[in-house]
Order: sequence, then C-alpha cells, then structure tokens
Amino acid sequence: MKKVTIYTDGACSGNPGAGGWGAVLFYKDTMKEISGFSPETTNNQMELTAAIKALEMLKEPCEVDLYSDSAYLVNAFLEDWITKWQLNGFKSANKKLVQNADLWKQIIELANIHKVKFIKVKGHADNKYNNRCDELATGEIAKHKGE
Repeated sequence: MKKVTIYTDGACSGNPGAGGWGAVLFYKDTMKEISGFSPETTNNQMELTAAIKALEMLKEPCEVDLYSDSAYLVNAFLEDWITKWQLNGFKSANKKLVQNADLWKQIIELANIHKVKFIKVKGHADNKYNNRCDELATGEIAKHKGE
C-alpha cells in the first residue's frame, strides 16, 4: 500500500461567508497542492472539504497520515464520534441531526477506502505545511473577493 502524507486547512471570511480550502499531498518525492473556493460556507465545512478533496485525489487505496488543525475533523475520528453518529442515524446525543452530515458521510466513505490516520497539528504555528494550506485557503478567498 502506498504511503501518502496530507496536510489540510479550511478558512472562512465571516462564518458563514466566503470560504476557501487548501491541501498539500506528498508521495515519495512528489508534492501536490490543491485548493478551492465556496461563496457561502462555514469554516467547519471548508475544513471537511479540504480533507475530502485531498482524499479524492488518491487513485488507489493508500496508507494516509492526514494532518489538520481542525479539532472538529480530527476528534471526530480520534474520539470515535463517527461510529456513534452512524449508529444513531447521524443524530447527535441531543437527537439533532449532526451538522454537515453530508460531508461527514463523504469523509467516512473515503476513509473506508484508505487507511487514514488523523493527526492534530497546532494551527497558525510553526508547521510549514499547515501554514501553506492556510495560505492556499485564504488565497482562494482573496482571489474571489468581489465576485
């Protein structure tokens, strides 16, 4: 199984508001950057979208270390919220529909294809690739300003 390292980040100007996402993927000596924009979204949606878009880039099942500064994304897997949500029909403990259930379902589907290890990094700190993802995400917002 190929080993891939992914860094992701999402950003939002206003919450909700215009949003961007960015990801940096590494396989052996190859690095690929991807990013995108949404005119009306939330920060959490952009964090999830960054992970989805990055995982969708993989052409075959891979072993993935996915680094994110989003506790929302990482803790859903590390604290096993995902399993509870699936067992409860994507309802939270208070019986309300889990926010962003459509995006969570996409991530789960992709995580089932790949062997993904979710790793939390400190945002806006000294992690070079997390900072690059932030630049990609905020760059998308700036590029589309005024549209």
